[in-house]
Amino acid sequence: MSASGGTKAIVAALGANLAIAVSKFVAFAFSGSSSMLAEGVHSLADSGNQALLLIGGKKAQREATPQHPFGYGRERYIYAFLVSIVLFSVGGMFAVYEGYEKIRHPHELEHWYWPVGVLVFAIIAEGFSFRTAIKESNELRGTHSWSQFIRRAKAPELPVVLLEDFGALIGLVLALGGVGMALLTGDGVWDGIGTLCIGILLILIALVLAAETKSLLLGESAGIEDVKKIETAIVDGHTVTGIIHMRTLHLGPEELLVAAKIAVQHDDTATEVATAINAAESRIREAVPIARVIYLEPDIYSESEATKGPDREATPGGPAQHPAEH
Repeated sequence: MSASGGTKAIVAALGANLAIAVSKFVAFAFSGSSSMLAEGVHSLADSGNQALLLIGGKKAQREATPQHPFGYGRERYIYAFLVSIVLFSVGGMFAVYEGYEKIRHPHELEHWYWPVGVLVFAIIAEGFSFRTAIKESNELRGTHSWSQFIRRAKAPELPVVLLEDFGALIGLVLALGGVGMALLTGDGVWDGIGTLCIGILLILIALVLAAETKSLLLGESAGIEDVKKIETAIVDGHTVTGIIHMRTLHLGPEELLVAAKIAVQHDDTATEVATAINAAESRIREAVPIARVIYLEPDIYSESEATKGPDREATPGGPAQHPAEH
Protein backbone atom coordinates (compact mmCIF):
# COMPACT_ATOMS: atom_id res chain seq x y z
CA MET A 1 0.00 0.00 0.00
CA SER A 2 1.28 3.44 -0.84
CA ALA A 3 2.00 6.07 1.76
CA SER A 4 -1.24 7.78 0.85
CA GLY A 5 -3.06 4.68 1.99
CA GLY A 6 -2.35 5.69 5.59
CA THR A 7 -0.69 2.42 6.63
CA LYS A 8 0.91 4.04 9.67
CA ALA A 9 -2.45 5.37 10.85
CA ILE A 10 -4.10 1.97 10.33
CA VAL A 11 -1.42 0.11 12.29
CA ALA A 12 -1.56 2.68 15.11
CA ALA A 13 -5.35 2.33 15.29
CA LEU A 14 -5.14 -1.48 15.21
CA GLY A 15 -2.67 -1.61 18.11
CA ALA A 16 -4.67 0.87 20.18
CA ASN A 17 -7.99 -0.89 19.59
CA LEU A 18 -6.69 -4.35 20.46
CA ALA A 19 -5.27 -3.11 23.76
CA ILE A 20 -8.44 -1.15 24.53
CA ALA A 21 -10.73 -4.06 23.66
CA VAL A 22 -8.97 -6.37 26.12
CA SER A 23 -9.10 -3.78 28.90
CA LYS A 24 -12.82 -3.09 28.29
CA PHE A 25 -13.81 -6.74 28.43
CA VAL A 26 -11.86 -7.11 31.68
CA ALA A 27 -13.67 -4.07 33.08
CA PHE A 28 -17.05 -5.49 31.99
CA ALA A 29 -16.28 -8.81 33.67
CA PHE A 30 -15.58 -7.08 37.01
CA SER A 31 -18.21 -4.32 36.89
CA GLY A 32 -21.09 -5.59 34.76
CA SER A 33 -21.26 -2.24 32.94
CA SER A 34 -23.17 -2.51 29.64
CA SER A 35 -21.32 0.56 28.39
CA MET A 36 -18.10 -1.39 28.86
CA LEU A 37 -19.48 -4.39 26.99
CA ALA A 38 -20.70 -2.20 24.10
CA GLU A 39 -17.41 -0.32 24.00
CA GLY A 40 -15.47 -3.61 24.10
CA VAL A 41 -17.41 -4.95 21.12
CA HIS A 42 -16.92 -1.59 19.39
CA SER A 43 -13.14 -1.76 19.88
CA LEU A 44 -13.06 -5.38 18.73
CA ALA A 45 -15.05 -4.45 15.62
CA ASP A 46 -12.68 -1.54 15.00
CA SER A 47 -9.70 -3.91 15.23
CA GLY A 48 -11.32 -6.14 12.64
CA ASN A 49 -11.98 -3.10 10.48
CA GLN A 50 -8.33 -2.08 10.47
CA ALA A 51 -7.39 -5.66 9.57
CA LEU A 52 -9.84 -5.46 6.65
CA LEU A 53 -8.22 -2.22 5.44
CA LEU A 54 -4.77 -3.82 5.54
CA ILE A 55 -6.04 -6.88 3.65
CA GLY A 56 -7.67 -4.64 1.04
CA GLY A 57 -4.44 -2.71 0.56
CA LYS A 58 -2.49 -5.92 0.09
CA LYS A 59 -4.95 -7.41 -2.41
CA ALA A 60 -5.05 -4.16 -4.40
CA GLN A 61 -1.34 -4.56 -5.22
CA ARG A 62 -1.93 -7.62 -7.40
CA GLU A 63 -0.92 -7.34 -11.04
CA ALA A 64 -3.57 -6.98 -13.74
CA THR A 65 -4.80 -10.17 -15.40
CA PRO A 66 -6.64 -10.88 -18.68
CA GLN A 67 -9.83 -11.25 -16.65
CA HIS A 68 -9.17 -8.00 -14.75
CA PRO A 69 -7.17 -5.91 -17.26
CA PHE A 70 -7.37 -2.73 -15.20
CA GLY A 71 -5.99 -4.38 -12.07
CA TYR A 72 -7.36 -4.69 -8.56
CA GLY A 73 -7.12 -1.11 -7.26
CA ARG A 74 -10.80 -1.06 -6.31
CA GLU A 75 -10.24 -3.82 -3.75
CA ARG A 76 -9.46 -1.00 -1.32
CA TYR A 77 -12.91 0.49 -1.91
CA ILE A 78 -14.61 -2.89 -1.42
CA TYR A 79 -12.90 -3.53 1.91
CA ALA A 80 -13.61 0.02 3.08
CA PHE A 81 -17.30 -0.60 2.30
CA LEU A 82 -17.15 -3.82 4.31
CA VAL A 83 -15.81 -1.76 7.22
CA SER A 84 -18.92 0.43 7.16
CA ILE A 85 -21.13 -2.68 7.24
CA VAL A 86 -19.22 -4.17 10.18
CA LEU A 87 -19.32 -0.86 12.05
CA PHE A 88 -23.08 -0.60 11.49
CA SER A 89 -24.01 -4.17 12.38
CA VAL A 90 -21.46 -5.37 14.94
CA GLY A 91 -20.72 -2.00 16.52
CA GLY A 92 -23.83 0.16 16.19
CA MET A 93 -26.71 -2.32 16.28
CA PHE A 94 -25.17 -4.33 19.13
CA ALA A 95 -24.72 -1.18 21.22
CA VAL A 96 -28.31 -0.07 20.56
CA TYR A 97 -29.61 -3.49 21.60
CA GLU A 98 -27.42 -3.60 24.72
CA GLY A 99 -28.44 -0.07 25.70
CA TYR A 100 -32.13 -0.86 25.26
CA GLU A 101 -31.85 -3.98 27.39
CA LYS A 102 -29.94 -2.10 30.11
CA ILE A 103 -32.60 0.64 30.21
CA ARG A 104 -35.31 -2.01 30.56
CA HIS A 105 -33.41 -4.02 33.17
CA PRO A 106 -30.95 -1.71 34.95
CA HIS A 107 -28.67 -2.97 37.67
CA GLU A 108 -26.17 -1.29 39.94
CA LEU A 109 -22.53 -1.10 38.83
CA GLU A 110 -20.03 -3.16 40.77
CA HIS A 111 -16.37 -2.26 41.17
CA TRP A 112 -16.90 1.12 39.45
CA TYR A 113 -13.19 1.88 39.43
CA TRP A 114 -12.64 -0.74 36.71
CA PRO A 115 -14.74 0.94 34.00
CA VAL A 116 -13.57 4.42 34.97
CA GLY A 117 -9.91 3.42 34.86
CA VAL A 118 -10.30 1.61 31.54
CA LEU A 119 -12.17 4.53 29.99
CA VAL A 120 -9.43 6.95 30.96
CA PHE A 121 -6.81 4.59 29.51
CA ALA A 122 -8.88 4.14 26.35
CA ILE A 123 -9.27 7.89 25.83
CA ILE A 124 -5.49 8.29 26.02
CA ALA A 125 -4.85 5.40 23.60
CA GLU A 126 -7.54 6.53 21.13
CA GLY A 127 -6.20 10.06 21.36
CA PHE A 128 -2.78 8.79 20.27
CA SER A 129 -4.33 6.90 17.36
CA PHE A 130 -6.46 9.90 16.35
CA ARG A 131 -3.39 12.17 16.48
CA THR A 132 -1.53 9.81 14.14
CA ALA A 133 -4.46 9.76 11.69
CA ILE A 134 -4.66 13.57 11.74
CA LYS A 135 -0.92 13.87 11.10
CA GLU A 136 -1.10 11.44 8.17
CA SER A 137 -4.17 13.19 6.74
CA ASN A 138 -2.68 16.66 6.97
CA GLU A 139 0.02 15.59 4.50
CA LEU A 140 -2.71 15.02 1.89
CA ARG A 141 -5.48 17.39 2.97
CA GLY A 142 -3.87 20.61 1.74
CA THR A 143 -6.23 23.58 2.02
CA HIS A 144 -9.39 21.47 2.13
CA SER A 145 -11.54 21.41 5.26
CA TRP A 146 -11.90 18.12 7.11
CA SER A 147 -15.38 17.50 5.68
CA GLN A 148 -14.08 18.21 2.15
CA PHE A 149 -11.13 15.89 2.71
CA ILE A 150 -13.38 13.03 3.83
CA ARG A 151 -15.76 13.55 0.91
CA ARG A 152 -13.12 14.04 -1.80
CA ALA A 153 -10.38 11.62 -0.75
CA LYS A 154 -9.87 8.87 -3.34
CA ALA A 155 -7.92 6.68 -0.89
CA PRO A 156 -10.55 5.41 1.58
CA GLU A 157 -8.30 4.30 4.46
CA LEU A 158 -7.56 7.63 6.12
CA PRO A 159 -11.19 8.88 6.12
CA VAL A 160 -12.25 5.54 7.59
CA VAL A 161 -9.63 5.66 10.37
CA LEU A 162 -10.37 9.33 11.07
CA LEU A 163 -14.11 8.76 11.46
CA GLU A 164 -13.60 5.57 13.47
CA ASP A 165 -11.21 7.25 15.89
CA PHE A 166 -13.41 10.33 16.17
CA GLY A 167 -16.44 8.14 16.87
CA ALA A 168 -14.44 6.10 19.39
CA LEU A 169 -13.38 9.20 21.32
CA ILE A 170 -16.92 10.58 21.43
CA GLY A 171 -18.21 7.13 22.40
CA LEU A 172 -15.71 6.90 25.25
CA VAL A 173 -16.84 10.28 26.56
CA LEU A 174 -20.46 9.12 26.36
CA ALA A 175 -19.58 5.88 28.16
CA LEU A 176 -17.72 7.79 30.86
CA GLY A 177 -20.71 10.09 31.23
CA GLY A 178 -23.11 7.16 31.49
CA VAL A 179 -20.99 5.39 34.09
CA GLY A 180 -20.48 8.64 36.02
CA MET A 181 -24.20 9.44 36.12
CA ALA A 182 -24.99 5.87 37.16
CA LEU A 183 -22.54 6.19 40.07
CA LEU A 184 -23.80 9.64 41.11
CA THR A 185 -27.50 8.75 41.00
CA GLY A 186 -27.27 5.06 41.85
CA ASP A 187 -29.49 4.42 38.83
CA GLY A 188 -28.10 1.94 36.26
CA VAL A 189 -30.45 3.35 33.61
CA TRP A 190 -27.84 6.03 32.88
CA ASP A 191 -25.36 3.35 31.87
CA GLY A 192 -27.91 2.06 29.38
CA ILE A 193 -28.56 5.56 28.04
CA GLY A 194 -24.84 6.05 27.47
CA THR A 195 -24.68 2.72 25.63
CA LEU A 196 -27.68 3.64 23.47
CA CYS A 197 -26.07 6.96 22.51
CA ILE A 198 -22.87 5.12 21.53
CA GLY A 199 -24.88 2.82 19.25
CA ILE A 200 -26.65 5.72 17.53
CA LEU A 201 -23.32 7.50 17.01
CA LEU A 202 -21.73 4.41 15.45
CA ILE A 203 -24.68 3.89 13.12
CA LEU A 204 -24.48 7.50 11.90
CA ILE A 205 -20.72 7.19 11.23
CA ALA A 206 -21.28 3.88 9.44
CA LEU A 207 -23.90 5.48 7.17
CA VAL A 208 -21.50 8.32 6.26
CA LEU A 209 -18.74 5.83 5.47
CA ALA A 210 -21.11 3.67 3.41
CA ALA A 211 -22.26 6.67 1.34
CA GLU A 212 -18.71 7.81 0.59
CA THR A 213 -17.31 4.37 -0.25
CA LYS A 214 -20.37 3.60 -2.40
CA SER A 215 -19.53 6.65 -4.51
CA LEU A 216 -15.95 5.40 -4.92
CA LEU A 217 -17.16 1.92 -5.85
CA LEU A 218 -19.48 3.32 -8.53
CA GLY A 219 -16.51 5.18 -10.01
CA GLU A 220 -15.47 8.77 -9.41
CA SER A 221 -13.78 11.14 -11.81
CA ALA A 222 -10.48 12.85 -11.15
CA GLY A 223 -10.50 15.93 -8.95
CA ILE A 224 -11.02 19.35 -10.50
CA GLU A 225 -7.34 20.28 -10.15
CA ASP A 226 -6.18 17.08 -11.88
CA VAL A 227 -8.72 17.50 -14.69
CA LYS A 228 -7.39 20.99 -15.40
CA LYS A 229 -3.80 19.70 -15.43
CA ILE A 230 -4.76 16.95 -17.87
CA GLU A 231 -6.55 19.39 -20.18
CA THR A 232 -3.53 21.69 -20.21
CA ALA A 233 -1.19 18.78 -20.88
CA ILE A 234 -3.20 17.39 -23.82
CA VAL A 235 -3.34 20.53 -25.97
CA ASP A 236 -0.09 21.53 -27.67
CA GLY A 237 -1.57 24.27 -29.88
CA HIS A 238 -0.10 22.76 -33.04
CA THR A 239 -1.30 19.26 -33.88
CA VAL A 240 -3.68 18.92 -30.91
CA THR A 241 -5.74 22.11 -31.02
CA GLY A 242 -8.36 21.30 -28.40
CA ILE A 243 -10.35 18.74 -26.42
CA ILE A 244 -13.70 17.81 -27.88
CA HIS A 245 -14.79 15.80 -24.85
CA MET A 246 -13.06 13.91 -22.05
CA ARG A 247 -13.88 11.41 -19.32
CA THR A 248 -11.76 10.39 -16.34
CA LEU A 249 -12.30 7.50 -13.94
CA HIS A 250 -10.45 6.30 -10.84
CA LEU A 251 -9.60 2.62 -11.28
CA GLY A 252 -8.20 2.77 -7.76
CA PRO A 253 -6.90 5.43 -5.37
CA GLU A 254 -3.59 5.72 -7.27
CA GLU A 255 -4.66 4.77 -10.78
CA LEU A 256 -6.59 7.02 -13.14
CA LEU A 257 -8.11 6.27 -16.55
CA VAL A 258 -8.23 9.15 -19.05
CA ALA A 259 -10.27 8.90 -22.25
CA ALA A 260 -10.55 11.90 -24.57
CA LYS A 261 -11.56 12.79 -28.09
CA ILE A 262 -9.08 15.42 -29.25
CA ALA A 263 -9.21 17.88 -32.13
CA VAL A 264 -6.42 17.72 -34.71
CA GLN A 265 -5.73 19.64 -37.92
CA HIS A 266 -7.63 18.23 -40.91
CA ASP A 267 -4.51 18.11 -43.08
CA ASP A 268 -2.20 16.42 -40.53
CA THR A 269 -0.68 13.13 -41.57
CA ALA A 270 -1.19 9.91 -39.61
CA THR A 271 2.42 10.04 -38.49
CA GLU A 272 2.03 13.60 -37.19
CA VAL A 273 -1.15 12.69 -35.30
CA ALA A 274 0.42 9.56 -33.78
CA THR A 275 3.49 11.51 -32.69
CA ALA A 276 1.30 14.23 -31.14
CA ILE A 277 -0.77 11.65 -29.24
CA ASN A 278 2.34 9.98 -27.83
CA ALA A 279 3.68 13.37 -26.75
CA ALA A 280 0.34 14.27 -25.14
CA GLU A 281 0.31 11.02 -23.18
CA SER A 282 3.79 11.75 -21.86
CA ARG A 283 2.75 15.26 -20.81
CA ILE A 284 -0.35 13.89 -19.05
CA ARG A 285 1.66 11.35 -17.06
CA GLU A 286 4.16 14.02 -16.11
CA ALA A 287 1.43 16.41 -14.95
CA VAL A 288 -0.68 13.72 -13.19
CA PRO A 289 1.47 10.64 -12.44
CA ILE A 290 -1.51 8.49 -11.42
CA ALA A 291 -2.92 8.79 -14.98
CA ARG A 292 -1.68 5.35 -16.02
CA VAL A 293 -4.34 4.30 -18.55
CA ILE A 294 -4.81 6.84 -21.34
CA TYR A 295 -6.90 6.58 -24.51
CA LEU A 296 -6.80 9.54 -26.92
CA GLU A 297 -8.95 9.46 -30.06
CA PRO A 298 -8.20 12.03 -32.77
CA ASP A 299 -11.06 13.73 -34.61
CA ILE A 300 -11.83 16.85 -36.61
CA TYR A 301 -13.51 19.56 -34.56
CA SER A 302 -16.94 20.60 -35.82
CA GLU A 303 -18.71 23.73 -34.63
CA SER A 304 -22.12 22.32 -35.53
CA GLU A 305 -21.51 19.11 -33.56
CA ALA A 306 -20.08 21.04 -30.60
CA THR A 307 -23.39 22.88 -30.20
CA LYS A 308 -24.94 19.56 -29.18
CA GLY A 309 -23.16 19.88 -25.85
CA PRO A 310 -21.06 17.39 -23.89
CA ASP A 311 -23.07 14.37 -25.01
CA ARG A 312 -20.97 11.22 -24.83
CA GLU A 313 -22.88 9.79 -27.80
CA ALA A 314 -22.29 12.84 -29.99
CA THR A 315 -19.47 12.74 -32.52
CA PRO A 316 -17.33 14.68 -32.05
CA GLY A 317 -19.42 16.02 -29.15
CA GLY A 318 -18.92 19.09 -27.02
CA PRO A 319 -16.38 20.44 -24.53
CA ALA A 320 -14.67 18.46 -21.80
CA GLN A 321 -16.69 17.97 -18.63
CA HIS A 322 -15.40 18.99 -15.22
CA PRO A 323 -16.30 16.86 -12.19
CA ALA A 324 -19.10 18.36 -10.12
CA GLU A 325 -18.34 19.79 -6.70
CA HIS A 326 -19.55 17.59 -3.83
